[in-house]
Amino acid sequence: MEKMFAGDQNGLQGDPRLKAISEAIRVVPHFPKPGIMFQDITTLLLDHKCFKDTVDIFVDRYRDMAISVVAGVEARGFMFGPSVALAIGAKFVPLRKPRKLPGEVISEAYVLEYGTDCLEMHVGAVQPGERALVIDDLVATGGTLSAAIRLLERVGAEVVECACVVGLREVKGQHRLNGKPLYILVEPRQQTNCSAPSVNGVETCRRDDVYLSAT
Repeated sequence: MEKMFAGDQNGLQGDPRLKAISEAIRVVPHFPKPGIMFQDITTLLLDHKCFKDTVDIFVDRYRDMAISVVAGVEARGFMFGPSVALAIGAKFVPLRKPRKLPGEVISEAYVLEYGTDCLEMHVGAVQPGERALVIDDLVATGGTLSAAIRLLERVGAEVVECACVVGLREVKGQHRLNGKPLYILVEPRQQTNCSAPSVNGVETCRRDDVYLSAT
C-alpha cells in the first residue's frame, strides 16, 4: 500500500487550505467510549469554505484519472463522495451496512476491533472494467476500506485509489488495502490540552487534539 498525504505532494506543500481543514475538525474525547478521541467532521461541513476546499482538493486530484465510479463508505463517506462524483463526471455508489439497500446485494464482511461488520452494494451498480475511487472520512486500520476494495473487485471493477480526509501515517495492525494507494488530506493532531467549553455535558476540543476511532 502506498500512503500519500496531500501536504507532501507537489503543489500542496504548505497549502493553507490543509491547515484550515485540520483545524475545522472537532475532536470529542471519550466518544463513543472511554479512551477514544472521536474525529467529528460535521464541524468541517459547517464551514462552507473548508468543506469546499476539501472537495476541491479531491476533485483536482481525480478529475483526469478517468474514474467512472465514486464509492462512498457508510456513513460519512456519503458526505464527500457525491460532491466529488458530480465534479469529476462519475456516478456515486453507496456502500452500505447490512439491510439498508432494498435491492439484490453482494456483501463483504470485515473485522473490527470489537467484532465484525459488513458492507453491501447493489448488484448491477458497478460494471466490470469500471475505474473506481473509494472515499471515506477517516482511516485507521483500513479494515473497512479493504472490504470496500474487495467488494468492488468482485464485480470486476478496477479500484484506482482510496481517499480519506483524516488518517495516521503509521497504525499497528494496519491493513494493506490490497496494494491500492491511499490518499489522505490531514493527520489527526495530538492533544496537548482541552479548554473548549462543553457541549451537552461533553468536553470538546478543536485545535490541540487527537487520536481517532475508525477502521
